[in-house]
Amino acid sequence: MYQVTRLENGLNIATAEMPHMASVSLGIWVGIGSRYEPERISGVSHFIEHLLFKGTKKRSAKQISQDVEGIGGYLNAFTSEENTCFYSKARHDCFDELLDVLTDMLLNSTFVPVEIGKERDVIKEELAMYMDQPQQYVHELLNATMWPNQPLGRSITGTEKNLDYIRRKHLVEFQRNNYIAPSTLIAAAGRLDHKSVVKAVKRYIKSWPTGKPAQFTPAIEKQTKPNIHLFSKKTEQTQLALGVRTCPRHDERRFGLRLLNTVLGENMSSRLFQTIREDQGIAYSIYSSNSFFDDTGDLVISAGLDEGNLEKTLKIIVREMKKLRDQPVPKSELRRACDYVIGQLELSLENSENQMMWVGEHMLGYGKIFDPATVKLRLSKVTAADIRRAANEFLVPNRLNLALISPVKSANGFEKILSA
Repeated sequence: MYQVTRLENGLNIATAEMPHMASVSLGIWVGIGSRYEPERISGVSHFIEHLLFKGTKKRSAKQISQDVEGIGGYLNAFTSEENTCFYSKARHDCFDELLDVLTDMLLNSTFVPVEIGKERDVIKEELAMYMDQPQQYVHELLNATMWPNQPLGRSITGTEKNLDYIRRKHLVEFQRNNYIAPSTLIAAAGRLDHKSVVKAVKRYIKSWPTGKPAQFTPAIEKQTKPNIHLFSKKTEQTQLALGVRTCPRHDERRFGLRLLNTVLGENMSSRLFQTIREDQGIAYSIYSSNSFFDDTGDLVISAGLDEGNLEKTLKIIVREMKKLRDQPVPKSELRRACDYVIGQLELSLENSENQMMWVGEHMLGYGKIFDPATVKLRLSKVTAADIRRAANEFLVPNRLNLALISPVKSANGFEKILSA
């Protein structure tokens, strides 16, 4: 189902053919994100993402949206720590139109000064919005706590100071140096033919700049005890984010961690949800999630709760982590966790957009596309011993990082809880 072609200029094209679908999803992925940025212009990748929607040599901002929405499709983009993606979806017979709009945005955007000024203000409003959403902002604080004074710890959107410093020359130079063919992937999924996609992309090949792909700053992991960041603020609810540094995406232990996360807090059957919400009734929102990067990773537990229940909740979380270290997960619980992860994967890949995301994330992350059957087989081989081993390697005090947004004035005593 998956096919990959590398053009002579280094541009990669990868497709997932889904002949039963009525749609096609197309994404242009660039292997550049916030961790590739110099500190002075932190946020520049996200800034560029916004500006590519603001007009090209042949399309205004309004025409960009009209040319996609006018054929019943939609257009969006995102910036992450390691990638930037511009994607769209429409009827399968509209592929050429989608490709023309996306390539025009990436290759011919004008970066008009007045638009730069307006978008600078828009991003500042985005920053202000996150600041007013403690459940979002607490994760920014956690990243800064887990990865202090390094790119992974910085906000993807940058800061007001960075945004005020960034000028058109920085934007143009950063795009010219990084939006190059060897760092770019054209990913498509849906009712399509790989050869036809390659032929269509080749029409634009001469316009694509070439160069040498950038290198990110490796993560620095120097921690000997739990780190705590308390942001005291008058809120109705305390927001908690507890993160542990784990392994990179290339590490085989990621499969054990994936199921450990499911057992711990990914869904309503998880231990944290059942204990903290169902049994104790002390939090409305409680969940955990994994992230994997090229050279490191993390597992994050998030919760929203009343300030008076903070200490009790932390003790329960630490207790559940200790259980995973000390006791093997029962066979029935492991089976349910595995079936859940595999089932969620199968359901998501019924969608052409999710298939396109699968292709893009794997090609940029691994340089190849893993067949879902291979991933499912590997997950099914995870043992209780694998999960326990991962818990003993990663769910330990000298990897714990706690961020809090809360009316509490002091974090005294929390380090002792985390060190238990």
